[in-house]
Amino acid sequence: MAAPGAHVALPKQFLEIDGVPVLIRSVMAFLAVKRVDAVCIAVRGPERARVETLVDAHKLGPRVHMVEGGDNRQQSVSNALAALECHPDDVVMVHDAVRPLIDPATIERTIEAVAKHGAAIVGLPAVDTIKQVERTAEGAIVTATIPRERIVLAQTPQGAMCKLLRRAFTEAAADGFTGTDEASLLERAGIEVSVVAGSPRNFKITQPGDIELAEFYLRQGHP
Repeated sequence: MAAPGAHVALPKQFLEIDGVPVLIRSVMAFLAVKRVDAVCIAVRGPERARVETLVDAHKLGPRVHMVEGGDNRQQSVSNALAALECHPDDVVMVHDAVRPLIDPATIERTIEAVAKHGAAIVGLPAVDTIKQVERTAEGAIVTATIPRERIVLAQTPQGAMCKLLRRAFTEAAADGFTGTDEASLLERAGIEVSVVAGSPRNFKITQPGDIELAEFYLRQGHP
């Protein structure tokens, strides 16, 4: 429990970028795509009232729904999948709430890629040289150099046809497997995942200074 007068850090999704909370900016990007029928926000119990207040305050409308979040990403997405009313071939996408600068055009491209290939993620080509290492007590030792053309940095949204995503999650749950993202579950289920070109602007708010960077991008004319 925080001592009286102590500063309690605000969760990243509630920090504001130019006066609008990170979470709300992320949701608004998807609502800007007309063929997105619904946006489902996975919210843990203690934060539900706050999110409901924000959704109402920003008049996000009837396409926005909420489900109970889990202890980790996979559990939260699983809860949302269970709550969705979707046909087997409907496109379902998962997005990090703290990637507020995702743009509608990238969302549209991801929908098209899922419709064509069955599953897709947004990915950013690697710019730096990638080294494989072996961890040691004193740090790490390089064991190999991985060609950059074979590497992409995974972003979100990540999506698949409803039937494929549900299958991947069901198989993971049956085996007690926890993946790092949706693509890892899809890959494990033998489902090919296409890559849609991402952008450095579609970054995750994770550290001090990221809010200022996001506001800089907005000043450059980013939606």
